[in-house]
Amino acid sequence: MARVDPDLRLESDLWDSGLIHVAGLDEAGRGALAGPVAVGAVILPNELALLSQPLDGVRDSKQLTPRARESLAPKIKETALAWSVGFADAEEIDAQGIVRATRLAALRALHQFPVTPQYLLTDFRLELPQLDISQTSIVKGDAHCLSIACASILAKTERDALLRELDSRHPGYGLGKHKGYGTLAHRSAMKRLGLSSIHRRSFHIR
Repeated sequence: MARVDPDLRLESDLWDSGLIHVAGLDEAGRGALAGPVAVGAVILPNELALLSQPLDGVRDSKQLTPRARESLAPKIKETALAWSVGFADAEEIDAQGIVRATRLAALRALHQFPVTPQYLLTDFRLELPQLDISQTSIVKGDAHCLSIACASILAKTERDALLRELDSRHPGYGLGKHKGYGTLAHRSAMKRLGLSSIHRRSFHIR
């Protein structure tokens, strides 16, 4: 089956309707056992000529190698009208649940913007009903929508960088390698060392 790259059809329809600041949002770290959940937010410029070359190769971050993500992240930041990444930590995840904590991270990302988005394009399960902003939630949005794909890359690369930093503060778990996900090595380290302050105690950890 041929690969289908994300495109700008959704953004273009909104731009054509007069909406300029259209933000794409996606999360990273939702299923991890340690570390925060991150939400990236990106507003791309309404100029197709500025987007084709620098964002060539952008797609769902899970389909990209770490090297490819790290190469694309600065290009996205340079091209975007605005970008940000918000976090909600393990304590907030335990207190509020992963859905509300992910929405909190999304709100923090949006609050960093210098402009208020006129429309939100979010990956599935990232709706923000508390905001009075029109929005569309898209199943596999990072595979279909370029703004969401850009947001997914920034969420992933910024969270990965934070987990590498947390690895030095919480040695022995291998956080810099598995980024807090439930690999066999990570689970073995948790059994040996116990849980650190950045582990999500509300998750089913064995």
